[in-house]
Amino acid sequence: MIAGPTASGKSALALRLAELVDGCIVNADALQVYDCWSILSARPSAEEKAKIPHHLYGHIGKHISYSVGRWLREFEQILKITDKRPIVVGGTGLYFLALTKGLAQIPEIPSEIRKAGDALRIKSGITGFTLTLSQNDPKTLAKLDQNNPARLQRAWEVWTATGRGLADWQEETSRPLVNPINAVKITLTTEQDWLKERIERRFNEMMEIGVLDEVRTYLKDGWDPKLPSAKAIGARELVAYLNGTMDINSAVRQAKTQTQRYAKRQRTWLRSKMADWHQINPHESFTAAEIQKIVSHFP
Repeated sequence: MIAGPTASGKSALALRLAELVDGCIVNADALQVYDCWSILSARPSAEEKAKIPHHLYGHIGKHISYSVGRWLREFEQILKITDKRPIVVGGTGLYFLALTKGLAQIPEIPSEIRKAGDALRIKSGITGFTLTLSQNDPKTLAKLDQNNPARLQRAWEVWTATGRGLADWQEETSRPLVNPINAVKITLTTEQDWLKERIERRFNEMMEIGVLDEVRTYLKDGWDPKLPSAKAIGARELVAYLNGTMDINSAVRQAKTQTQRYAKRQRTWLRSKMADWHQINPHESFTAAEIQKIVSHFP
């Protein structure tokens, strides 16, 4: 398992390790699952996928909500069919925690309830959610950040759909698919200035290879900022440019800033939740000796 902030070199390291241990690479990034974002989400290239089997990349349509529960189910199927060592790589920390610590088996929320939650959020803000939860699910409400609309809406949707509180569901956590004792757990820890330069350089490369065309294609059937696929870092700014509400220099600058902020949140998560993982300071290219040292940890 390789976790790290965006642009830290996770995919390149995973590719080199997979070549040495006869591995396959499994995506653990919540945005790289979407088929609409090849460039903007920095999915592996066709050449990289031709070298090593890759799984769970670009297989979800833009309008579909994708959950950690679905990711776990798809990962379990990969374990059943592959004869290669899975190398799980990505920046979505919740996927790794669910994989190694289990996940509450909350049923999928029907689309009509999600739409009702969106409408209630627009009409009443957090008040509608907190009122319902205080009357029906005070246990969950007491555990939530009550200034976080997304968390409150999620709790409201779970109670509305199932008649049970989110906290009750979370107490029934399933057995993890992977015993962390039997896995090599790596986090890429980066210096802020080094990562900032990498983020800026990578976004410049995205612009050069056609990310604006990718965004134009995304916009052909409209723009809904509430879609999970619309949360891709940089999408909102490039959409604003294409819609004529922002100049290109401002869009690029703000997209880079948002990426840096996202990376900062990822680094904070890693320090908090994965402090016991092997920490590796990445750089432009790992030497053969460094790669071999990593491989030596494999059981």
